[in-house]
Amino acid sequence: MNCPRCDASTTSTLETRKAEEGNAVRRRRQCSECGHRFTTYERREPEPLEVIKRDGHREPFDREKLLSGLVRASHKRDVDPRDLDLIVDRIEEAGRAEGGALSAERVGELCLEGLRELDHGAYLQFAGTLPDAVGDGS
Repeated sequence: MNCPRCDASTTSTLETRKAEEGNAVRRRRQCSECGHRFTTYERREPEPLEVIKRDGHREPFDREKLLSGLVRASHKRDVDPRDLDLIVDRIEEAGRAEGGALSAERVGELCLEGLRELDHGAYLQFAGTLPDAVGDGS
């Protein structure tokens, strides 16, 4: 770690603690050259998510592609775009909880669950775009 003040590459760690509820490591450091003390945080970089298509091939999860599909389904509906972001957030969380990969079918189911709670018209519009549309929820 280079010193932010003098850019020296020799620094020592004075103290290490868990931070952000265990999601990061906080290190207190000191530059060996100028004596400047500073703090760094180390965080794990999340694994990239994948979508498993019907034919078995995998492709990277594309948040914007999914969000644009939800926006198209809710076109001319009274739906807050922030609520659509929350649906995509929940899908990303589910993907991480399931080991970093979700089937395309599962992604569609999670979208429908989110839209069902949000707006019935958007739900029906999105369901109509799926290859094997999952009924109307009745």
